Amino acid sequence: MADQPTTSEVDANDFADMLATTRDFIRNSVVPREQEIVDTDAIPEDIRRALADMGLFGYAIPQRWGGLGLDLAQDVELTMEFGYTSLAIRSLFGTSNGIAGQVLVNYGTDEQKAEWLGRIASGEVIASFALTEDGAGSNPAGLSTQAVRDGDDWVIDGTKRFITNAPSAGLFVLFARTRPADASGPGIAVFLVPADAPGVTVGPKDKKMGQEGAWTAEVSLQGVRVPDSALVGGDVDAGYRAAMTSLARGRVHIGALAVGAAQRVLDESVAYAAVTTQGGQPIGEFQLVQAMLAEMQTGVMAGRALARDAAQQWVTETDRRIAPSVTKLYCTEMAGKVADLGVQVHGGTGYMRGVAVERIYRDIRLLRLYEGTSEIQKLIIGGGLVRRAIKAANGR
Repeated sequence: MADQPTTSEVDANDFADMLATTRDFIRNSVVPREQEIVDTDAIPEDIRRALADMGLFGYAIPQRWGGLGLDLAQDVELTMEFGYTSLAIRSLFGTSNGIAGQVLVNYGTDEQKAEWLGRIASGEVIASFALTEDGAGSNPAGLSTQAVRDGDDWVIDGTKRFITNAPSAGLFVLFARTRPADASGPGIAVFLVPADAPGVTVGPKDKKMGQEGAWTAEVSLQGVRVPDSALVGGDVDAGYRAAMTSLARGRVHIGALAVGAAQRVLDESVAYAAVTTQGGQPIGEFQLVQAMLAEMQTGVMAGRALARDAAQQWVTETDRRIAPSVTKLYCTEMAGKVADLGVQVHGGTGYMRGVAVERIYRDIRLLRLYEGTSEIQKLIIGGGLVRRAIKAANGR
């Protein structure tokens, strides 16, 4: 059923050029406009168009469906560049390439892919991953949104929360319960719900601690009717597998994003320490400041190596469960510590709005929450290790 290639559809030389172009665009065209994004709570339209022209709305979608066909190892390299600036940039197309788009790539029917993936890859349609509810976030088993079959259609009722890109979405990749969990599965299916379907209501944009320009909102569904062809994969039991696979892949991606943000904090802090004086002496010459910079550098380098290793394990199908959770857990926690140290290096200046490390400090706090909290990652890692050991002990 999977359509995602295990190896990239872009060779190393072409990807190197793509990566260099992306880095140049981020650092020279986006970084100088970060405050504009904060002040307007929006991505400027010219930046959005440029991102689409670069193919970034479909970089992880296979070429046969209009994308670039990058594998996760290449995704990680790009994502570390995205993390270097406002996280709203990555949010604009990250879901279409990642947790939402990969559900279609790996579980959709050929007809569903033909209808949606080309439009998603071009940026014409923003795909939104509608899983989270009041009682179902990191653990989808608590899902309460209901889908009831009615003739050849399905009728969906429920409410989703904190849905990324909901205010601008053209398509909701939406998870709903079709039956109570039983021995055959959790009873969760995934549906393709157009944002303009009757009965779909998107609430006002959430007011968040950070990540200005990255829009989230509540999505209400009241008697939303979709045809049977909207059932992803044509299988009511595909939804839970789709959610788990997409989330696991996304955890490597989020880990890389955290590394990029931590690198930016480190660069800002080193530059600040080199030119800011105390008593006529650059603060970077103080040993305790150097110690903080050393901790930051160590965390960034370890996180980068871990994200790259986990991505390679995903591509080779060596480990698609424990390694993604290890990556997300370590890299997002590391980025939080690096951001805190960055503010400390900047002193009072680091607490002021308009200073990069202050914004990043707020932005990256969310990374430890979505796509599975740090606590959930610990359960996945620990439980996976124990199950692996039991399996080995039983000779299976």
